[in-house]
Amino acid sequence: MKNLRIKTRSVVVVSAVAISTLLCGAQEPSSPPTSTQAAPQGASQAATPAAEQPSTNADLDAGLAYLKSNQFEKALASFQKVLDTDPGNATANLLAASAALNLFRGDGAVTYAENARRLAPDDWRVDTTLVTAYAVAGKTAERDAVRTKLVALHNSPDAPDAMKANGFLLDIFKVKNYRVETVQYFNPIGKFHTYYRFLVRSMAGKRLWQYELQSDDFAEKSWADAHPQQAAAGGRQYTLESDFGGAHVEYRLFSGSPSYDEVRAAVVDLLNGRKEPFPAETAKAAAPVQ
Repeated sequence: MKNLRIKTRSVVVVSAVAISTLLCGAQEPSSPPTSTQAAPQGASQAATPAAEQPSTNADLDAGLAYLKSNQFEKALASFQKVLDTDPGNATANLLAASAALNLFRGDGAVTYAENARRLAPDDWRVDTTLVTAYAVAGKTAERDAVRTKLVALHNSPDAPDAMKANGFLLDIFKVKNYRVETVQYFNPIGKFHTYYRFLVRSMAGKRLWQYELQSDDFAEKSWADAHPQQAAAGGRQYTLESDFGGAHVEYRLFSGSPSYDEVRAAVVDLLNGRKEPFPAETAKAAAPVQ
């Protein structure tokens, strides 16, 4: 058993997803999810000759640099190069999962992330990558099992880092020329109780719009009065809406307990039906000061 060789300060990306996960302060990522806090600890690694370690570290550093510059194919190739000689490297597996997720290669991301979990079974951050990998691969049952595990960890005093997080990156998907990242919050955040936030970006990573599933207490009271049986069973009224760039738009209502997949489908429909570009797509850069 060996500790991972990568220094914490060097790990800018531990998974496409490992997350933006640690969304402390109810913050979602302002750029594509390629950064996180640290590599898994206590994972086993295949022993490699000391002479090979500089090359391994160089390839990992190169892969991290490619991830930061959104060159995901090159990043994945760099991490795979490490794994070709050191398949038990948990950090390289998790980073490779991140690169694969940014390429929307769900099955490959699952393989890398499951390897990382096998090598670092007690590191909850691996699960924050694995849940996204399962989502992108369309493995709904596996995705939901990890979601349940993450919620349990968030509520457990035995996982203090997980308790500090407000949510995790649940999904990444493409609609037309947009990239959408879904953040699931452990507990609803903000004045209007946001449960999910869908961040809409260009493929280059520019943030263009966002959709939120909210359930505010004021609307909930009147809904509960009109639907006492659903309310007694824990249901609520939810609104899919946007508050972004100075605009407020309400799209549709959900009653009861909508699943994530129902809400995701509604977001996909909105994006597919959109005829006009988002304001951020047409905004002109400010003229330079003379």
